[in-house]
Amino acid sequence: MKQQISQQSRISLELSGQRLDQVAVQLFPQFSRARLQEWIKSGQITLAGKAVKPNTKVTGGEVVQLEVELRDEGDWEAEDLGLNIVYEDEDLLVIDKPADLVVHPAAGNEDGTLLNGLLHHLPQLQQIPRAGIVHRLDKDTTGLMVVAKNLEAQNQLVQQLQARTVSRQYVAVVVGAIPPHGHVDAPLGRDPFNRIKMAVVKSGGKEAITHFHRLARLGPMSLVRLKLETGRTHQIRVHMAHLGFSLLGDPLYGRQLPRLVDLDDEAMELIVNFPRQALHAEQLSLQHPRSGETCTWQSPWPDDFAELVRALGGRVHDPS
Repeated sequence: MKQQISQQSRISLELSGQRLDQVAVQLFPQFSRARLQEWIKSGQITLAGKAVKPNTKVTGGEVVQLEVELRDEGDWEAEDLGLNIVYEDEDLLVIDKPADLVVHPAAGNEDGTLLNGLLHHLPQLQQIPRAGIVHRLDKDTTGLMVVAKNLEAQNQLVQQLQARTVSRQYVAVVVGAIPPHGHVDAPLGRDPFNRIKMAVVKSGGKEAITHFHRLARLGPMSLVRLKLETGRTHQIRVHMAHLGFSLLGDPLYGRQLPRLVDLDDEAMELIVNFPRQALHAEQLSLQHPRSGETCTWQSPWPDDFAELVRALGGRVHDPS
Protein backbone atom coordinates (compact mmCIF):
# COMPACT_ATOMS: atom_id res chain seq x y z
CA MET A 1 0.00 0.00 0.00
CA LYS A 2 1.44 3.34 -1.10
CA GLN A 3 1.71 6.08 1.48
CA GLN A 4 0.41 9.53 0.55
CA ILE A 5 1.62 12.85 1.95
CA SER A 6 -0.50 15.92 1.24
CA GLN A 7 0.34 19.29 2.79
CA GLN A 8 0.24 22.93 1.80
CA SER A 9 1.49 26.22 3.21
CA ARG A 10 1.45 29.87 2.18
CA ILE A 11 4.76 31.72 1.90
CA SER A 12 5.04 34.78 4.07
CA LEU A 13 6.13 38.10 2.55
CA GLU A 14 9.23 38.04 4.77
CA LEU A 15 10.57 35.14 2.69
CA SER A 16 10.36 37.08 -0.60
CA GLY A 17 13.44 36.64 -2.78
CA GLN A 18 14.56 33.33 -1.34
CA ARG A 19 14.90 30.10 -3.31
CA LEU A 20 11.98 27.68 -3.20
CA ASP A 21 14.11 24.85 -1.79
CA GLN A 22 15.27 27.15 1.04
CA VAL A 23 11.70 28.19 1.76
CA ALA A 24 10.45 24.59 1.64
CA VAL A 25 12.84 23.66 4.47
CA GLN A 26 11.20 26.35 6.62
CA LEU A 27 7.65 25.40 5.62
CA PHE A 28 8.15 21.63 5.97
CA PRO A 29 10.98 21.22 8.53
CA GLN A 30 9.98 17.63 9.24
CA PHE A 31 11.59 16.59 5.93
CA SER A 32 15.25 16.82 4.92
CA ARG A 33 16.38 19.47 2.43
CA ALA A 34 17.68 16.80 0.05
CA ARG A 35 14.28 15.08 -0.05
CA LEU A 36 12.42 18.37 -0.51
CA GLN A 37 14.72 19.24 -3.43
CA GLU A 38 14.00 15.84 -4.96
CA TRP A 39 10.25 16.42 -4.66
CA ILE A 40 10.52 19.88 -6.23
CA LYS A 41 12.48 18.46 -9.17
CA SER A 42 9.90 15.70 -9.68
CA GLY A 43 6.98 18.16 -9.56
CA GLN A 44 5.58 16.76 -6.32
CA ILE A 45 6.06 20.17 -4.70
CA THR A 46 4.51 23.00 -6.70
CA LEU A 47 4.62 26.79 -6.36
CA ALA A 48 1.32 28.57 -7.04
CA GLY A 49 0.09 25.44 -8.81
CA LYS A 50 3.12 25.13 -11.11
CA ALA A 51 6.10 22.80 -11.20
CA VAL A 52 9.28 24.87 -10.96
CA LYS A 53 13.00 24.41 -10.28
CA PRO A 54 14.45 24.29 -6.77
CA ASN A 55 16.29 27.60 -7.31
CA THR A 56 13.14 29.49 -8.34
CA LYS A 57 12.85 32.74 -6.33
CA VAL A 58 9.59 33.26 -4.46
CA THR A 59 7.81 36.59 -4.15
CA GLY A 60 5.72 35.86 -1.05
CA GLY A 61 2.05 35.05 -0.77
CA GLU A 62 2.19 31.97 -3.01
CA VAL A 63 0.85 28.61 -1.89
CA VAL A 64 3.34 25.74 -1.83
CA GLN A 65 1.60 22.40 -2.32
CA LEU A 66 3.22 19.10 -1.39
CA GLU A 67 1.57 16.03 -2.95
CA VAL A 68 3.76 12.95 -2.63
CA GLU A 69 3.21 9.27 -3.18
CA LEU A 70 6.08 7.44 -1.53
CA ARG A 71 7.83 4.84 -3.64
CA ASP A 72 9.58 1.68 -2.54
CA GLU A 73 13.19 2.45 -1.63
CA GLY A 74 14.44 -1.04 -2.47
CA ASP A 75 13.38 -4.55 -3.45
CA TRP A 76 14.25 -6.21 -0.17
CA GLU A 77 12.31 -9.29 0.90
CA ALA A 78 10.28 -9.39 4.11
CA GLU A 79 11.24 -12.21 6.50
CA ASP A 80 9.75 -13.29 9.80
CA LEU A 81 12.74 -13.14 12.15
CA GLY A 82 10.83 -12.88 15.44
CA LEU A 83 12.21 -9.46 16.39
CA ASN A 84 12.36 -8.48 20.06
CA ILE A 85 10.43 -5.20 20.04
CA VAL A 86 10.71 -3.40 23.38
CA TYR A 87 8.73 -0.27 22.38
CA GLU A 88 6.50 0.83 19.53
CA ASP A 89 4.25 3.80 18.76
CA GLU A 90 3.17 5.60 15.58
CA ASP A 91 6.66 7.06 15.03
CA LEU A 92 9.22 4.70 16.57
CA LEU A 93 10.30 1.12 17.02
CA VAL A 94 12.93 0.20 19.58
CA ILE A 95 14.52 -3.19 18.92
CA ASP A 96 16.64 -5.31 21.25
CA LYS A 97 18.99 -6.86 18.70
CA PRO A 98 20.45 -10.33 19.34
CA ALA A 99 23.93 -11.46 18.39
CA ASP A 100 24.53 -12.91 14.92
CA LEU A 101 22.09 -10.52 13.22
CA VAL A 102 23.32 -8.21 10.46
CA VAL A 103 21.47 -4.89 10.41
CA HIS A 104 21.34 -4.10 6.68
CA PRO A 105 21.65 -6.25 3.53
CA ALA A 106 25.04 -6.12 1.82
CA ALA A 107 27.27 -8.35 -0.27
CA GLY A 108 27.34 -11.73 1.40
CA ASN A 109 24.32 -10.87 3.58
CA GLU A 110 21.49 -10.27 1.13
CA ASP A 111 18.80 -11.59 3.45
CA GLY A 112 18.19 -12.60 7.04
CA THR A 113 18.99 -9.09 8.25
CA LEU A 114 17.24 -6.80 10.69
CA LEU A 115 15.93 -4.81 7.72
CA ASN A 116 14.24 -7.91 6.30
CA GLY A 117 12.64 -8.57 9.69
CA LEU A 118 11.41 -4.98 9.95
CA LEU A 119 9.67 -5.26 6.58
CA HIS A 120 7.81 -8.34 7.78
CA HIS A 121 6.66 -6.47 10.86
CA LEU A 122 5.78 -3.27 8.95
CA PRO A 123 5.62 -3.61 5.14
CA GLN A 124 5.22 0.18 4.75
CA LEU A 125 8.84 0.61 5.85
CA GLN A 126 9.72 -0.40 2.29
CA GLN A 127 8.96 3.23 1.41
CA ILE A 128 11.31 4.70 4.03
CA PRO A 129 15.06 4.90 3.27
CA ARG A 130 16.89 1.95 4.87
CA ALA A 131 13.50 0.86 6.25
CA GLY A 132 13.77 3.54 8.92
CA ILE A 133 17.14 2.41 10.27
CA VAL A 134 19.06 5.48 11.46
CA HIS A 135 22.04 3.86 13.23
CA ARG A 136 23.60 0.43 13.36
CA LEU A 137 25.10 -2.17 15.63
CA ASP A 138 27.72 -4.63 14.46
CA LYS A 139 26.53 -8.14 13.64
CA ASP A 140 27.60 -9.63 16.97
CA THR A 141 26.93 -6.61 19.19
CA THR A 142 23.69 -6.97 21.11
CA GLY A 143 21.26 -4.39 22.43
CA LEU A 144 19.07 -1.42 21.65
CA MET A 145 18.43 0.25 18.31
CA VAL A 146 15.79 2.81 17.34
CA VAL A 147 13.97 2.66 13.99
CA ALA A 148 11.83 5.43 12.47
CA LYS A 149 8.41 4.47 11.13
CA ASN A 150 7.94 7.55 8.91
CA LEU A 151 10.01 10.17 7.08
CA GLU A 152 9.29 12.87 9.65
CA ALA A 153 10.57 10.75 12.52
CA GLN A 154 13.57 9.61 10.51
CA ASN A 155 14.62 13.17 9.69
CA GLN A 156 14.21 14.21 13.32
CA LEU A 157 16.24 11.28 14.64
CA VAL A 158 19.03 11.88 12.12
CA GLN A 159 19.19 15.51 13.26
CA GLN A 160 19.45 14.37 16.89
CA LEU A 161 22.26 11.98 16.02
CA GLN A 162 24.09 14.74 14.19
CA ALA A 163 23.56 17.10 17.14
CA ARG A 164 24.80 14.35 19.52
CA THR A 165 21.71 14.54 21.69
CA VAL A 166 21.03 10.81 21.41
CA SER A 167 22.61 9.04 24.41
CA ARG A 168 23.95 5.54 23.76
CA GLN A 169 25.40 3.58 26.65
CA TYR A 170 27.20 0.26 26.29
CA VAL A 171 28.78 -2.29 28.57
CA ALA A 172 31.75 -4.42 27.62
CA VAL A 173 34.29 -6.87 28.96
CA VAL A 174 37.81 -5.87 27.92
CA VAL A 175 41.12 -7.67 28.26
CA GLY A 176 43.35 -6.19 30.95
CA ALA A 177 43.08 -3.74 33.85
CA ILE A 178 41.73 -0.62 32.19
CA PRO A 179 42.04 2.67 34.18
CA PRO A 180 39.03 3.62 36.34
CA HIS A 181 37.77 6.20 33.87
CA GLY A 182 38.77 8.29 30.89
CA HIS A 183 37.96 9.04 27.29
CA VAL A 184 39.40 8.47 23.84
CA ASP A 185 39.39 11.33 21.34
CA ALA A 186 40.96 9.80 18.24
CA PRO A 187 39.72 10.12 14.63
CA LEU A 188 38.78 6.95 12.78
CA GLY A 189 39.20 5.99 9.15
CA ARG A 190 39.62 2.91 7.00
CA ASP A 191 42.70 0.88 7.94
CA PRO A 192 45.18 1.46 5.08
CA PHE A 193 46.57 -2.06 5.49
CA ASN A 194 43.31 -3.98 5.87
CA ARG A 195 40.20 -2.59 4.16
CA ILE A 196 37.76 -4.58 6.28
CA LYS A 197 39.02 -2.86 9.43
CA MET A 198 38.81 0.65 10.83
CA ALA A 199 41.74 2.32 12.57
CA VAL A 200 42.84 5.43 14.42
CA VAL A 201 44.35 7.59 11.68
CA LYS A 202 46.51 10.70 11.72
CA SER A 203 44.81 12.46 8.82
CA GLY A 204 41.56 12.20 6.89
CA GLY A 205 39.65 10.46 9.67
CA LYS A 206 36.29 11.34 11.18
CA GLU A 207 36.06 12.72 14.70
CA ALA A 208 35.37 9.96 17.22
CA ILE A 209 34.99 10.33 21.00
CA THR A 210 34.33 7.51 23.48
CA HIS A 211 34.00 7.88 27.27
CA PHE A 212 34.63 4.91 29.57
CA HIS A 213 34.16 4.06 33.24
CA ARG A 214 35.41 0.85 34.79
CA LEU A 215 32.66 -0.90 36.73
CA ALA A 216 34.72 -3.78 38.08
CA ARG A 217 37.96 -5.70 37.80
CA LEU A 218 37.21 -9.26 36.72
CA GLY A 219 40.52 -11.05 37.27
CA PRO A 220 42.48 -10.51 34.05
CA MET A 221 39.53 -8.63 32.56
CA SER A 222 37.61 -5.43 33.25
CA LEU A 223 33.90 -4.69 33.09
CA VAL A 224 33.48 -1.28 31.45
CA ARG A 225 30.61 1.09 30.76
CA LEU A 226 31.03 3.21 27.63
CA LYS A 227 29.21 6.24 26.25
CA LEU A 228 29.50 7.47 22.69
CA GLU A 229 29.63 11.10 21.62
CA THR A 230 29.98 10.03 18.00
CA GLY A 231 28.85 6.86 16.27
CA ARG A 232 31.55 5.74 13.86
CA THR A 233 31.88 2.25 12.44
CA HIS A 234 33.47 -0.10 15.02
CA GLN A 235 34.18 2.93 17.22
CA ILE A 236 34.21 1.26 20.64
CA ARG A 237 36.10 -1.77 19.35
CA VAL A 238 38.82 0.32 17.71
CA HIS A 239 39.14 2.82 20.56
CA MET A 240 39.48 0.12 23.20
CA ALA A 241 42.07 -1.74 21.11
CA HIS A 242 43.88 1.57 20.58
CA LEU A 243 44.15 1.95 24.36
CA GLY A 244 45.49 -1.60 24.66
CA PHE A 245 42.32 -3.05 26.18
CA SER A 246 40.57 -4.80 23.31
CA LEU A 247 37.14 -6.34 23.74
CA LEU A 248 37.11 -9.96 24.79
CA GLY A 249 36.21 -12.17 21.83
CA ASP A 250 36.72 -9.46 19.21
CA PRO A 251 37.68 -11.31 16.00
CA LEU A 252 39.00 -8.19 14.24
CA TYR A 253 40.65 -6.07 16.89
CA GLY A 254 41.32 -8.53 19.71
CA ARG A 255 44.73 -9.30 21.10
CA GLN A 256 46.27 -12.43 22.57
CA LEU A 257 44.83 -13.34 25.93
CA PRO A 258 47.06 -13.02 28.98
CA ARG A 259 47.95 -16.06 31.07
CA LEU A 260 44.76 -17.16 32.77
CA VAL A 261 45.67 -17.97 36.35
CA ASP A 262 43.55 -18.26 39.47
CA LEU A 263 40.42 -18.94 37.42
CA ASP A 264 38.21 -21.99 37.67
CA ASP A 265 37.59 -24.20 34.68
CA GLU A 266 34.19 -22.63 33.90
CA ALA A 267 35.61 -19.10 33.71
CA MET A 268 38.58 -20.19 31.62
CA GLU A 269 36.35 -22.02 29.17
CA LEU A 270 34.02 -19.04 28.82
CA ILE A 271 36.91 -16.65 28.19
CA VAL A 272 38.67 -18.84 25.65
CA ASN A 273 35.50 -19.77 23.76
CA PHE A 274 33.46 -16.56 23.99
CA PRO A 275 32.08 -16.46 20.43
CA ARG A 276 31.81 -12.70 19.80
CA GLN A 277 32.97 -9.30 20.96
CA ALA A 278 31.67 -8.87 24.51
CA LEU A 279 29.72 -5.68 23.82
CA HIS A 280 26.10 -4.83 24.63
CA ALA A 281 24.12 -1.64 23.97
CA GLU A 282 22.30 -1.48 27.29
CA GLN A 283 20.69 1.98 27.29
CA LEU A 284 19.29 4.34 24.68
CA SER A 285 17.93 7.81 25.35
CA LEU A 286 16.51 10.38 22.91
CA GLN A 287 13.87 13.06 22.44
CA HIS A 288 10.66 11.68 21.00
CA PRO A 289 10.33 13.14 17.48
CA ARG A 290 6.66 14.05 17.95
CA SER A 291 6.29 15.04 21.61
CA GLY A 292 9.82 16.19 22.38
CA GLU A 293 9.70 14.14 25.58
CA THR A 294 12.96 12.50 26.69
CA CYS A 295 12.56 8.73 26.36
CA THR A 296 14.94 6.15 27.82
CA TRP A 297 15.01 2.40 27.28
CA GLN A 298 17.17 -0.24 28.93
CA SER A 299 18.07 -3.75 27.89
CA PRO A 300 19.06 -6.57 30.26
CA TRP A 301 22.36 -8.21 29.53
CA PRO A 302 22.08 -11.17 27.15
CA ASP A 303 22.59 -14.59 28.69
CA ASP A 304 26.09 -15.19 27.32
CA PHE A 305 27.35 -11.82 28.56
CA ALA A 306 25.75 -12.24 31.99
CA GLU A 307 27.13 -15.76 32.32
CA LEU A 308 30.62 -14.49 31.45
CA VAL A 309 30.51 -11.69 34.04
CA ARG A 310 29.11 -14.01 36.70
CA ALA A 311 31.78 -16.65 36.08
CA LEU A 312 34.47 -13.97 36.44
CA GLY A 313 33.07 -12.94 39.81
CA GLY A 314 31.20 -9.84 38.75
CA ARG A 315 27.68 -8.72 39.54
CA VAL A 316 25.07 -9.03 36.81
CA HIS A 317 23.25 -5.83 35.87
CA ASP A 318 19.52 -5.59 36.64
CA PRO A 319 17.91 -2.79 34.54
CA SER A 320 14.89 -2.61 36.83
